[in-house]
Amino acid sequence: MNNRISSIDIFRALTMLLMIFVNDLWTLHAIPGWLEHTGAREDGMGLADVVFPAFLFIVGLSIPFAIDARIKRGDSRKDILLHIFTRTLALVLMGFYMVNFENIRDDVPYFIRTTWEVLMLIAFMLIWNQYGQKRAGPFPVWSLRLTGVIILLMLAVFYKGGTVENPAWMSPRWWGILGLIGWAYLVCSLVYLAAHNRPWIIVAGLLVFHALNMLEFVPSGIPLPRFLLMVSASNHALVMSGVVATTLFMQLSAVKGHRFELILLSLAIVSFSYGFAVRPLWGISKIMATPSWTAICAGISFGMYLVIYLVADVWHVTAWSKPIMPAGRSTLTCYLLPGLLYPLLYPLQQLLPPAWLGGWPGLAKSLLFALLVIVLTGVLDKRKVRMKI
Repeated sequence: MNNRISSIDIFRALTMLLMIFVNDLWTLHAIPGWLEHTGAREDGMGLADVVFPAFLFIVGLSIPFAIDARIKRGDSRKDILLHIFTRTLALVLMGFYMVNFENIRDDVPYFIRTTWEVLMLIAFMLIWNQYGQKRAGPFPVWSLRLTGVIILLMLAVFYKGGTVENPAWMSPRWWGILGLIGWAYLVCSLVYLAAHNRPWIIVAGLLVFHALNMLEFVPSGIPLPRFLLMVSASNHALVMSGVVATTLFMQLSAVKGHRFELILLSLAIVSFSYGFAVRPLWGISKIMATPSWTAICAGISFGMYLVIYLVADVWHVTAWSKPIMPAGRSTLTCYLLPGLLYPLLYPLQQLLPPAWLGGWPGLAKSLLFALLVIVLTGVLDKRKVRMKI
């Protein structure tokens, strides 16, 4: 069996396309509300509320393939653990910096804020680019990575958070998108490594994470055990949903018939049923990471993965996905690239007529921006600028 199936990369590429698209909606006005995030206390969800959990699900899909590949090539358990912890540290550190960029003091001039962001992203690329050799042009790779580390240290020194009256330094806050991914990746990778070849433990882990997510909302006066694995168990449940899907694929791929597809459909139905069953208790809320939102998003991810798996890996119809595949192969570069483009393009965008930034013209602009990011990701990839952790 190949250690990679087409549907995972395609699912990842489609999710990145949507992520860049919805992240650009802040530049628009007069757009349909169902495309945007819903409020924290609002019982509902829009398209933007589905994208991040889909990406968490995809992280889970990749974990078994990645760990099994290392086992097959002879890596020791110590080597695999080191790799898991190193990836986690990279994601958490990037998330830590990015969430603190979002919380720079309001009185800091726009130019300085933008310079801080651009230098941060350049440092990330210098440190975590996949160079593939010991030198990059005239420079040793170690010197480029050291430069990136020095830049991050300098940015931390000059960081200004809090308010003028109560200045504050950098802090984890909610860890940022990459940080949430990092902590969930760590926990679910350790569960998979410990439970290798025992699918029932992995399924049990998924149920435990859903239970912990529910316990986060039980009133404090009720004596039930509750604790956070650094972040909400919602994140772990979504990643573990992907781990369960790939684990079942590995178990059933050699079996004739459509058992894997039927199980994916069943998991989608069960997730939807559970999500809507607990909706009356706490509602659907991405910001609060309610159990209903977690389960419904898991159901959507199971369903979407089923469709893409059928199209790409059963019917082998993949040509349609080629234009967006750079986002599936060089995902981290694709995710960070908008932060480098906005300082260049946003001032030009202000010259556009307001009618072009609202309604369908505005949505077309955001879609074109997402496609531009993916095209540039492909160009950078060909020039050996491809981040990998």
